[in-house]
Amino acid sequence: MKAVLTTMFVLTHVFICRAQATEDSVKAAVNLLFEGMKNSDAVAIRNAFADSAVLQSIGTREGKTIIRDESVKDFSASISKIAKGDADERIQFETIKMDGPLALVWAPYKFYYKGQFSHCGVDSFQLVRINGIWKIQYLIDTRRKQPCE
Repeated sequence: MKAVLTTMFVLTHVFICRAQATEDSVKAAVNLLFEGMKNSDAVAIRNAFADSAVLQSIGTREGKTIIRDESVKDFSASISKIAKGDADERIQFETIKMDGPLALVWAPYKFYYKGQFSHCGVDSFQLVRINGIWKIQYLIDTRRKQPCE
């Protein structure tokens, strides 16, 4: 009986460690984007995304909800024109879900520009593991001034 319990404990620990390592690799893939933004590095930003990635932002215009599309190329080019350190998006990994090569990340954030609070919202990521590397396939976000807590 003791051997069975020990084996169950070891296997549970192995599975938990493996799941944590996988979550950490998803977090690292998302963090590549924000490191690229903070460093105004267009190449790093582009490398965080899959080739066919979609970027969208939810906003309002005249009281109606709108969805704005942006290409990875245009987004990375615009961020690369900002001085290094000026674009600082601080996220919290609230939820991570995975199924094989698919991962979902729900991450509330606060965005600071030149050290000053600009806006907050939520980033929703869909990532795909391509050739063993997690890439952002889809990113949609919300933006608001408040409430941010």
